[in-house]
Amino acid sequence: MSNNPVTSLCNDTADIISFSSKSSLYLKPIARVHISVQLPQLKTSGKSISNWEVMEKLKSMAKPDKFMLLKVIKSALEFIRLEGETESKSSLPKLLAKLDGSTMKLSGYPEVLKIRAVEAKSMFPSRHDWDSFFRDAKNMNEMKAGERPDTIHITEVPCKWFAPSHSPSTSSSYKSATNKPSYDIIEEVFSQYGDIRCIDVPILDPYREEITVSSAASNAAGINTFKFGQDLVFDVYIQYKEYMCFVKCMEALRGMKLMHINQDGKAFTATIKVDFDKTKHLTDKSIKRREQETEKIKSLLLEKERKKQAEKEFEENKRKEIARKEREEKEEKARRKRERERKRKEKLDEMKRCEEERVLALNIAKEERKILVAQRKLESIRLLTELFDRVKHIIPQYPSISYLNIPAYHTSISQHIIPQYPSISYLYIPAYHTSISQHIIPQYLSISYLYIPAYHTSISQHITSSYLTHNST
Repeated sequence: MSNNPVTSLCNDTADIISFSSKSSLYLKPIARVHISVQLPQLKTSGKSISNWEVMEKLKSMAKPDKFMLLKVIKSALEFIRLEGETESKSSLPKLLAKLDGSTMKLSGYPEVLKIRAVEAKSMFPSRHDWDSFFRDAKNMNEMKAGERPDTIHITEVPCKWFAPSHSPSTSSSYKSATNKPSYDIIEEVFSQYGDIRCIDVPILDPYREEITVSSAASNAAGINTFKFGQDLVFDVYIQYKEYMCFVKCMEALRGMKLMHINQDGKAFTATIKVDFDKTKHLTDKSIKRREQETEKIKSLLLEKERKKQAEKEFEENKRKEIARKEREEKEEKARRKRERERKRKEKLDEMKRCEEERVLALNIAKEERKILVAQRKLESIRLLTELFDRVKHIIPQYPSISYLNIPAYHTSISQHIIPQYPSISYLYIPAYHTSISQHIIPQYLSISYLYIPAYHTSISQHITSSYLTHNST
């Protein structure tokens, strides 16, 4: 079997008829049989007969012939009706001889089941069917195209077999099921029966799926609804210019299934359904209405696309506006942050500058203080120097000095000036002038009055022992 659910592998190509040699298409007669199995009366409740067991028994009885297809089409209490299909119609008589009138026995049932087998009648419409339909139809005008027997409706045709990419060089017939059929190939294949007036493949109309009308209105207006999304098979309407061309095509397809032989020599068959059009699908009125519906749908889709584009632009602008605001907010936050950092830095710099100024001012004050002290020291030195110079010149003029008060810090005066005045009789020496007391006083034996503080014990002991002639100690 093929891996494609709409086609099946065929090993018998003896009875095929060429349909289109360019497209490697052929017609093969359908060999179909109807089988009825008489069931026994079920006396035990809850007991049933297995359809699978019945089919396995029939397949075993048909050997060496094989069923390409075997399925149950009706199941009742009295019988089971099955439909079987073989590869070749030539093997059908032998198969009927094996099955018709034979019996089978199922496990668990003592009764023998009788089998009847007959060749299945074709469900293909006859010439009488379409002639009587259009003759008796009140809403049909045989003078108008599409309202007479001139249009064939074929369904369940494999898309791949009529696709442009499906050439003899293709290694497999089923590489892909996504290819769409071609109007040119369909016209080329079916024009062998006569001139074609119009072809319609609903699956090739991108707007046909949008046409949603009720079944009653569709049948009245010639607008049919279709099941889309099936990319494996397609429907096609073929309208011939002449009645006899329509008849030739119908007779050629009667009781046939479609076959394709690929480059590898493998043959695949597909069961197609053929009928004459009863819905005025290709009348001028229906074609015009579909065109109007298509234009209407185009305008609606265009308007929808415009709205969609406008919404898209609006959303894009909105998104851009939001992004712009977010960007501005981020920039504003960054700016405020930079401003805060700048102010903080300025504040820190100001504090640092103030601190540096304060330290500098303090250092300057210290230096100024040092300079002032140095200046004062210098001035004192200069003043003392001047004073000493004056004393050196004034004191010699007064040799009879008898009283001298020497301040604590005038050690140099005591050591240099006093020796020049041996006539000093009164001397006041502060407590902390130990050096003066110990070194100068011994030189002045004429001192008649000496004041020494009480805590100068060392001076008192030293001087008293040396100067017993003092008037007071």
